Amino acid sequence: MIAADGAHSKIRPYLTDLKPIYSGILMLEGNVSNAEKSAPHIKELIKDGKIMAFGNHKNLLLGQKGSGELGFYASFRTNENWAQESGLNFSDPKQILEWFKKEYPEWSSIWYELFENATAPFIPRPIYYMPLDQVWKTQSNLTLLGDAAHVMPPFAGEGANMAMLDALELSQCLTSDQFSTLHEAISHYETQMRQRAAEATKESLENGDKMHSETALTTMLEFFSGH
Repeated sequence: MIAADGAHSKIRPYLTDLKPIYSGILMLEGNVSNAEKSAPHIKELIKDGKIMAFGNHKNLLLGQKGSGELGFYASFRTNENWAQESGLNFSDPKQILEWFKKEYPEWSSIWYELFENATAPFIPRPIYYMPLDQVWKTQSNLTLLGDAAHVMPPFAGEGANMAMLDALELSQCLTSDQFSTLHEAISHYETQMRQRAAEATKESLENGDKMHSETALTTMLEFFSGH
C-alpha cells in the first residue's frame, strides 16, 4: 500500500501518529474566471505570469492559469481557527472585500478588482508542515509519498517536486536488485525521502518568515536579485 492521499491522509495513521503542525500562516484563496474581461487591470499587471506583493507582514500572491482563470491568495499570520472565528461568509465576495480593505488598509485599491470579481466561495487554507525530525518504524507493506509523507508550506515551491521525486525514487527502490526484501527497499526510500523533505520544509518555513516580515519587500527583492 502506497499512501498518496494528501495532507489529510487517511492511511498515514496506520504508519505513524505524528501529525502536521500549524505554521501560523493562513492563505485565503480566491479565483477570478475569465480574468481578461472580469479583471482587466490585474490581467494587464500580471502579463500572464505571477505576482508576489508584500507589505506590513501580509502578502498577495497571484498567478495566471492556463484556462484564463486567475488564482490568488491573501496570505497572513493568524490563529489556526481564524476561519471559524472570523464570522465571515466566504461565499460573499462583498463581505470579503470589506475584510480586505480593513485588514490590508495600506494597500492599493487596484487589488480590489480581485475580490470584486472572484468566484465564490473563497477558501481559507491554514498552512501546515510535518515535523522536520519525523521518523517512524518501516513496514514492509505500507509507505507514504507526497503530502501524506511531508506536507509543507508553499513558500519554496518544492511540494509537488518532492512528491514526483518520491514516486521516482520509491519505484527505483522497489525494482532495484540492490535490496533483498521489500522492507529493506522501503526503509532506504523512507530514510532518503525524510531527509530531503526536511531540508525543503526548512527552506519553505524560512521563506515564509521572510515573506511575512516587516521588511518582506526589501528582503525578497534582495533574494531574487541574488539569483
